[in-house]
Amino acid sequence: MTHTVVAVGRQATFKDVAENMHEWRVSGMPVVEADGRVIGVVTEADLLAKEEYRDGVPNLNEPRERMERLLKSGALTAGEMMSTPAISVHQDARVTEAARIMAWKGVKRLPVVDGAGRLVGIVSRSDLLKVFLRSDEEIAEEIRQEVLGLLPDAAPTLRVQVDEGLATVRGTLDDRSLVPVAARLIRSVEGVVDVDFDLD
Repeated sequence: MTHTVVAVGRQATFKDVAENMHEWRVSGMPVVEADGRVIGVVTEADLLAKEEYRDGVPNLNEPRERMERLLKSGALTAGEMMSTPAISVHQDARVTEAARIMAWKGVKRLPVVDGAGRLVGIVSRSDLLKVFLRSDEEIAEEIRQEVLGLLPDAAPTLRVQVDEGLATVRGTLDDRSLVPVAARLIRSVEGVVDVDFDLD
C-alpha cells in the first residue's frame, strides 16, 4: 500500500476536492472524520456529475443510479458527493483479499484502515499487481517455509520449484488427501500464478 494518502474532511468544498485531485494527480480520495476514520470515498466521477447535469435533468423514469448522480450534481461538499459507506480493507488483510474486494465492488482503489477504521494507507490496482514482480526463488522459499513447513511428515520428501509464477511440487506424499489443502495454501502465496503437482 501507499502510506502517504491525500484525504479530505466531509466539509471540504467541491473546489477543494477538485484542486487536491489535480495537485496530487489522483482520481479519488478517502473522506475522513477528524479522528481519521474513513467515512466515504470521493472520485472524479462524483465531481463530473456536476458537469453531466449542467444543461438539464434526467427523465424521472431513468434508473436509480442516474437519479443518484443527479443528486450528486448539486453537491457542494465532499460529504454530499462521496460514496458511502466506504469500501475499505484492514491493514492486516492479504493481497488476495484486497484484490477480491476490488473485483467484486468494481473499485480502483481501497482505503487501508486499522482496527478502529482510521486511515493508514491506500492500495490501488497497480499496488496489487506488484506481487507478481516477486522473484521465483522468493516465492519458492515462502512456499517451503510457510506451506510445506505445515506438513512436517511430508516436508522432507517434497521439493518445490517456481517458474514464471507457476509452482510445481515434486516428491512423495503418502497422504494424498493433503494435496487439495496444499494447493489452496500455495495459491494463497503472493505472486503464485498457479500450482501443479508431480508426485510419486
